[in-house]
Parts: sequence; structure tokens; C-alpha cells
Amino acid sequence: MPYEAIKHLHMTFAGLSIIGFVVRGVWMMVESPMLGRRLVRVLPHVIDTLLLVTAIALAVMIAQYPFFAAWITAKVAGLVVYIVLGMVALRYGRTKGVRIAAFFAAIVVFAWIVSVAMMKTPAGFLAG
Repeated sequence: MPYEAIKHLHMTFAGLSIIGFVVRGVWMMVESPMLGRRLVRVLPHVIDTLLLVTAIALAVMIAQYPFFAAWITAKVAGLVVYIVLGMVALRYGRTKGVRIAAFFAAIVVFAWIVSVAMMKTPAGFLAG
């Protein structure tokens, strides 16, 4: 598959991932029983796995790898932070306030990851 096709798939999965996260975050805030549905629990993992697979394919295609390309390393580090914040927001936050704070922090981290990808600099939108 050509680079542009993989890149567009990657961006599509990124968009689906954040949309799904926002919907689940809103459901968490309103305490919706939808969060307990099987599809809601499984589909994000499928989307995020496809997002990761396309990310690896892109990294190989452009020969840019974590710990060798600073902006890729920043994206991976940001991804880890995003995952941890997402887990706190949707599952492990002890109070609703903690879950809501983690939810909004995760969205900011996601936006930063996108800015790193667009600018190809580790600082992303923090570069000023």
C-alpha cells in the first residue's frame, strides 16, 4: 500500500479513536449505562490496534523510529501519557472530579501528539 494511503488510514483511526474517547468521556460524566456495553468496551481496542499498526507501518516506510527520531519518540511518550490519563478518566479515577480532570488532560495530550506529527518537532504546539 502506498505511503499516502497508510497515512490517511492512520489519520482516520486517530480521528475515530478521539471521537470514541470523547463519547465515552461524556458518558462517564453523565454516568450512562452505555459504558458497560460490550461493543463500547471492545471497539476502542480494535480501533487503537489498527492505529498502532498503521503508525508502525508509517515509521518503517519513512525510516523514522523511536529513540532515533526525536519527534517519533515524543509521539510515543505522549501516547503512553494519553493511555494512562484515559485509563484514569474512564476506569481508575477514584472520584468523578479526578476522572473529569484526567479526561480533559488526555484530550490536551492527544492534541499535542497531533501537533507533534504535523510539525515533526518534539515540542509540537509547545514550541510557541
